[in-house]
Amino acid sequence: MMQHFTDDNFQAEVVGSSMPVLVDFFAEWCGPCKMLSPIVEKLAKEYEGKFKMGKLDVDENPQVAGMFEIQSIPTLLFFKAGQPVEKIMGFKSEADLKKVIDRILG
Repeated sequence: MMQHFTDDNFQAEVVGSSMPVLVDFFAEWCGPCKMLSPIVEKLAKEYEGKFKMGKLDVDENPQVAGMFEIQSIPTLLFFKAGQPVEKIMGFKSEADLKKVIDRILG
């Protein structure tokens, strides 16, 4: 299940998560974000219970986007034990993302 992360819930939902977390930084007006979104949603179902996944709208949540220096979107930030461990910028295929997820779970 996809979650919606915000400036308000980021600390609890992402940093405080016992599971690894993928945060999809996006904006409504971003074309590549719209292409990436169904892939991330599919992976969220596939890895449910093992990997938490959610979206964060950079226009509505500038605090978190600024904290992690998100310059361009889409950007995917992977967290493990509350720390960012991998950053992917731009559109990536499902296969590419699965490799990263499996490596972090590994």
